[in-house]
Amino acid sequence: MLASQLVSHLVLTVIQILFGVFINGIIVIVNGTDLIKQRKLIPLDLLVSCLAICRMGIQLALFYINLALLSLITPPQFTEKLVVFTFVNDLGLWLATWLSAYYCTKIATVAHPLLFWLKTKISKLVPWLILASLLYACGTSAVHVKYKWVFYGEDFLDLFFPNITAPIEVTPTLQLAFLFAEFALPLFIFLISSVLLIFSLGRHAWQVRNTWTGPRNPSTHVHVRAFLSILSFLALYLCHYLIVALIFFQIFKLRSFLFLFCTFVVGSYHSVHSMTLILGNPKMKQNAKALLLLGKCRQ
Repeated sequence: MLASQLVSHLVLTVIQILFGVFINGIIVIVNGTDLIKQRKLIPLDLLVSCLAICRMGIQLALFYINLALLSLITPPQFTEKLVVFTFVNDLGLWLATWLSAYYCTKIATVAHPLLFWLKTKISKLVPWLILASLLYACGTSAVHVKYKWVFYGEDFLDLFFPNITAPIEVTPTLQLAFLFAEFALPLFIFLISSVLLIFSLGRHAWQVRNTWTGPRNPSTHVHVRAFLSILSFLALYLCHYLIVALIFFQIFKLRSFLFLFCTFVVGSYHSVHSMTLILGNPKMKQNAKALLLLGKCRQ
């Protein structure tokens, strides 16, 4: 890679990391302030706060990965960070999945007994879902450590685990099986909840539009905004999965421009979606503005 490209990628990565930590930090500070004032945190804020903390960890882990890819740190310093990245990445995917499921159960109006049951139980289930996600992420991290020769291609192994040899031949089918086992369930839950929510919001907006005869109904704007927010969430989530698959199978050569671009997109997902969470939540948006104004006044 040319020196100019290396410097440009490093600068963009630093900006991305700082922006991601800043955006997710706002979520943590705003919800943390509410926790101190009210001595409690509603389940949705708890879930979003855990997701924001996790994403700050992902941003820092991605920074270490980029330093290793650019040969700015040596692999022995990095091996543990790769395991940490696996943990926070899987945890972040599950928390984002539960966030989509939470929105679906609270907003969707699909007539189904399971959905009715979840509407009354989802708030109480949130702490247990977070705990289950932590345990799942610990389990997948342990599997990654034990079977690293399956999850990482030859280029990755040569760079990060130079002394390891694969006990059996690693085939694309075997890699696909491991990838499917790790990511299929959260992807399936996310797709089902997102599609149900988009369908429900779209149907409701259409009904309101056809039945409302007076001035423009304010609720229509709210539902359209929620519809666009979930749609963008779905697009970002699927894009993240696609990029992870490209990195996993090393479609692009390690340290190439396209490979580094993929790592940049992965980091951007965690920042952009957190920003949409702030902008899509009036209370969060208002508190974030107040926090920024307070910071300006103290300068």
